[in-house]
Amino acid sequence: MIVTELEQFVRTPPPGFAVEVCSAGYCVKSDPENCLVLIDDFESCGGKVVFQSSLGRKVKMHNLWEYTRVRKSLLSKRIYLVMALCEENPPLTNKQTAKVPQGSRRYVVSIDGRDPFISWQIERGLNWTISSVAGESYRVDIDLSEALQTWTERHFHVLPGKDITAHVWRDTCFSLKYYSDALFDFPHWFGFSKRKFKLAVGPTQSTRKQDKGMNTCLSKKPLRRSS
Repeated sequence: MIVTELEQFVRTPPPGFAVEVCSAGYCVKSDPENCLVLIDDFESCGGKVVFQSSLGRKVKMHNLWEYTRVRKSLLSKRIYLVMALCEENPPLTNKQTAKVPQGSRRYVVSIDGRDPFISWQIERGLNWTISSVAGESYRVDIDLSEALQTWTERHFHVLPGKDITAHVWRDTCFSLKYYSDALFDFPHWFGFSKRKFKLAVGPTQSTRKQDKGMNTCLSKKPLRRSS
């Protein structure tokens, strides 16, 4: 797993990415042959950030061909997502508090779907999902929360007086939503066909470093576009 501050990612994009500054913010282009981007457009302090080739955090599929294509991409490419790290875990009382809290920081998180341990978990989770829904429409959430928490404990330099346990990752899932052509899709309508499985990373994946920015200090200033 590689975790990079969004600001650093935009300033110095990794191989396979290019960033263009536009009037509204940033346009991020990626190599679709090697990168599977699952990031929704969002607003940052420097403007709107748009990932052009992204499928979005919630990937919709309507037939077996689309499912096969998405599954193949998950198992053959590096997967990119944006997640947020918050200093506190505020209670979720309504839709507004469910959003990323003010003061949190966004990170681009990537995992290698070609890694044997990662691909085994994805295949196992998808096979379990299909076998448990009996042909109806379904949604499966793939959760990286435990892997991210492990990474945080190993790699973050916490400032004096800060408690590492108070930092909580948000938006740690991406979803696959399959819509069948069943005439009466009652399990899906009533929310009975939702599934979820978690991904873990082994010691080699969680400790691999991309660059000096891998160990991140929580006090860095946000990115702002130059005039």
